[in-house]
Amino acid sequence: MQPTTPTTPPSVLSARSLLAKNMICLRQARDWSQERLALEAGLHRTFIAHVERHARNISLDNLEKIARALDVETYSLLLP
Repeated sequence: MQPTTPTTPPSVLSARSLLAKNMICLRQARDWSQERLALEAGLHRTFIAHVERHARNISLDNLEKIARALDVETYSLLLP
């Protein structure tokens, strides 16, 4: 018998995709640039850009910084 591997339905977004989508929506709702979000979070603008492009693996510490800057609960950045 061959091992089975779980498959993810195409409609389910990865954590990186959810984070990026939520960051972009919240940032745009505040009319903030990536630079402004980076400044508020104490991070570099290119880091924010990489996270929004799914090109960066983010630490929990940085996730918390972004959540605080956006004035949201940390977990909410990962909600669908």
